[in-house]
Amino acid sequence: MVEPVRESRTDAAPAHVTTVAMTGGTGFIGKSLIHRFLRENIRVRALVRPASISSCFNAPGLSWIHGELNHEESLRQLLDGASAVIYCAGSVRGASMSDFVPANVSGVAKIVHMMRNSVDSPRFLLISSLAARSPELSHYAASKRQGEEVLRSAADGLDWTIIRPPAVYGPGDREMLSLLQWLRRGIAIVPAGGRGRFSLIFIDDLAEAVLSWLVGGAGSGGCFELHDGKAGGYCWEEVCEIASELYRRPVRRVDVPRIALDAVAHVNLALSRLAGYLPMLTPGKVRELCHEDWVCDHSDFSRVTRWAPEVGLREGLLRTLG
Repeated sequence: MVEPVRESRTDAAPAHVTTVAMTGGTGFIGKSLIHRFLRENIRVRALVRPASISSCFNAPGLSWIHGELNHEESLRQLLDGASAVIYCAGSVRGASMSDFVPANVSGVAKIVHMMRNSVDSPRFLLISSLAARSPELSHYAASKRQGEEVLRSAADGLDWTIIRPPAVYGPGDREMLSLLQWLRRGIAIVPAGGRGRFSLIFIDDLAEAVLSWLVGGAGSGGCFELHDGKAGGYCWEEVCEIASELYRRPVRRVDVPRIALDAVAHVNLALSRLAGYLPMLTPGKVRELCHEDWVCDHSDFSRVTRWAPEVGLREGLLRTLG
């Protein structure tokens, strides 16, 4: 189902932006990007894995290519005639490095290789993660950094850009939904004392940032961080204050000790290996949660694209939860 048409915040796409090829189009970020492009009459061709076909949706201007990231014929169909390629695929769950490499590293290498042999020379955008800034923390963070390095080393002659968003939230997100719902109930679940600061970005602002890159043609060879405009990021006290004001109720802070998080993460990791599922909470994820500096600065990206975020946390919570 296509989202209702809303007023555009970006000038219409120039004539040379006709078709965008995408990976990860069935995910939270990917779907939002597709809807945003379609509202600008930009055609989208998206790769979908057999396991994700049930998440596909139909819309005028959107076509799906069935295949995997390592399937050359599928990638050839995906790239054919594309003006730009947006790599949005990614693995966020896993017990070992091997769980993250196919989507976060090998897939990037494969599609860059295919692009170098393409006569169309499309622009390439890798949507990475702020976690790539600290690859020592987890397998996920390390795989995101490796994906960036693969792009830098293999994309000689290509017009490429990397975007590192912080935590992304908004309608349709499942990863942060429980945390935000507890905030609305008046409880802030804070990991390991919550001494650090962190940036956030609302999904609509991220989509606008990608559209600005797409239609503006700027940012070649750059790696850019994004956030919602809150300089210096947030601390948990500020989050509680915003939620308390918004929902007109006290927000009680519940600190989860680091030792408890580590214990649960190790148990979850062991169970995942026995039961064969991909875990989210692992010792590496705990190190990410307890890291004290996830603050971004989007000034470089705004300077080259003229993009500016519009949705702060208060408005974002309203749009996400009501």
